[in-house]
Amino acid sequence: MTSLRMERLRAEGVQADKFYLASGDCVAIHGPSGGGKTRLLRAIADLDESEGELWSGDHARGKMSGPEWRMRVVFVAAESHWWLDQVGPHASAWPEALLAAVGFDRDVLSWSVSRLSSGERQRLSLARAVTRNPGTLLLDEPTANLDADNTERVEQLLLDWRESSGGSILWVSHDPEQRRRVASMAHPVVDGILGPGDG
Repeated sequence: MTSLRMERLRAEGVQADKFYLASGDCVAIHGPSGGGKTRLLRAIADLDESEGELWSGDHARGKMSGPEWRMRVVFVAAESHWWLDQVGPHASAWPEALLAAVGFDRDVLSWSVSRLSSGERQRLSLARAVTRNPGTLLLDEPTANLDADNTERVEQLLLDWRESSGGSILWVSHDPEQRRRVASMAHPVVDGILGPGDG
C-alpha cells in the first residue's frame, strides 16, 4: 500500500504547494490544454528538474536515485514510448490475465510495435506499467485514444489494480464524467498551479 505526498513542488511552469494521495485512492486532475498537467506529472516522476520534496509512502524522493524513484512512481505518457521492435521484450513478464484485461491474447507479445494502433499502444503501455508493481501510477489521459468498450476495460483494470495492490493513481482526464467514475476528488491545474480539490 503506497501513498504519495508532496510539499512545495516547483518546476518550470509547475507549482504544487501541498498534496496528498492516499494508498488505494485515485485523484483526478484537469484543466485547459497547455495548462501544466503533463508538466506536473513529469515533475512528480522526476523526469524534469524540480524542487521540493515528495514521498512514496515513507520513502523520500530526495533519498533515492531517479531510476529508483521511477520504479515506485510510474509515469504513463499520453503517447507511449517503445524502444524495441516487438511488444514482448518491453516487460519482464506479461501475465495472461493482465493481457486479457486490456483485450489481448498472448500472441500480441510477438507483434511488431509498428503494427499497433494508437489505442492498442495505449492499452499495452498501461499493462506494461502495472507489471512494474509501482506504488503510484501517474496517468496522462490514459483513455484518450480508446473507444467506449476499451475505456471501460481500462477503468476496470485500474480499479482492480488499486483494490488488489493498495496502489494509488493520479489521473489526468478532460472528461468530467470519467472523473466522477474513477476518482474520489478532482483538482484543477491552471497556469501550472495545482488548485484545491473538489470532492
